[in-house]
Amino acid sequence: MTTLRAFTLAALPDHGHKHTQQHLCLGVCVLVTGCGLVLAVMGKAEGSVAREEWHGHVTALSVAPEFRRLGLAAKLMELLEEISERKGGFFVDLFVRVSNQVAVNMYKQLGYSVYRTVIEYYSASNGEPDEDAYDMRKALSRDTEKKSIIPLPHPVRPEDIE
Repeated sequence: MTTLRAFTLAALPDHGHKHTQQHLCLGVCVLVTGCGLVLAVMGKAEGSVAREEWHGHVTALSVAPEFRRLGLAAKLMELLEEISERKGGFFVDLFVRVSNQVAVNMYKQLGYSVYRTVIEYYSASNGEPDEDAYDMRKALSRDTEKKSIIPLPHPVRPEDIE
């Protein structure tokens, strides 16, 4: 048996952080009897409407290894994009490790493009160097001129991200 359920703030632990409560959480998780959590996407709506930056942000996308390459991640991304459309977003964005070419290629196949590179976005462990991220975006129907996906000509640092 498969259960598809919406993600809500009630599903998240309360660590006293107001940040989580300031953003509208968007998300879905899929549970399969006998397998547990199979896949999940978690995101939020954020940004400024006045500056045409109101958007859906993919915080996490996870698919259990035995359920990969079945198109399930694409279905969850499509669902999050639909929710972002209904919430009036201009675009959907996400961050992905530059080295994760499987994910980068999947997002490109789903219509995302690299908006900018964020230098040393991911902190490393075990003495390895920090890793860069791509900020990838997909314009939604509200962004009729596709302004949100015009790539920046230079990389940025994490502290430069709003």
